Amino acid sequence: MIRVFASLVIGTIAFFASAQAADVEVPACPSTATFTFNIGIPDLNPRCPLTEVSMCYTDTQLNLDFTAYNETSFYFDPSQGINGDIWEYEVVEAFLYKGTNDPQTYFEFEANANNVTYNAFVYNPSRIRATDAPFDHAFILDPFGDGFSVNTDVDKTNEMWTSSNVIPLALFNGESPKGTTWRMNFFRTVTSPRTYPQQQLCGWKNTNAANFHITSAFGTVAFI
Repeated sequence: MIRVFASLVIGTIAFFASAQAADVEVPACPSTATFTFNIGIPDLNPRCPLTEVSMCYTDTQLNLDFTAYNETSFYFDPSQGINGDIWEYEVVEAFLYKGTNDPQTYFEFEANANNVTYNAFVYNPSRIRATDAPFDHAFILDPFGDGFSVNTDVDKTNEMWTSSNVIPLALFNGESPKGTTWRMNFFRTVTSPRTYPQQQLCGWKNTNAANFHITSAFGTVAFI
């Protein structure tokens, strides 16, 4: 009986450990977790250009790097500044939430090839950006004064650009995040002077709609 009980306990622990395994485990810097995506949203079209995401953390900041491969247009509006509507053109995006439930409020970070960022908390109580529900943003007005940094490198010869970013963890009351699990999703929009304003939507976790703001689709990210 003892052996049977022990086997059941071990089996139960293994089951829950497997069920709760995070999609990505992020180590402390200088080690990094790196993953890629090239799937279209919502149609799972594999012709999306490849995007690489790399993350690590310190006690005070999240280091978040994007590499956008197979880039042909590097398309942005040079008149747009911090928190402008850069998402209308070509950007890489991260949606970040400290916690494991489907969030109603989360942080949206975007960067373009012109070294411009978009930094805002999103209020999305419907969790799906429903047309009959509130949907709002609270912008970080002085990101560099608040501890953000961004460095963008454009390599047109090799059809790629990289965006290396620092996001302060105090933004989430999340300093020293080791041992915590967050919900996140990552995206890339693709367009060109010829196809604008139409965009190709690419993402890490498919939202099954032409809408990034469906929080049940967020993946899980564990800080180890």
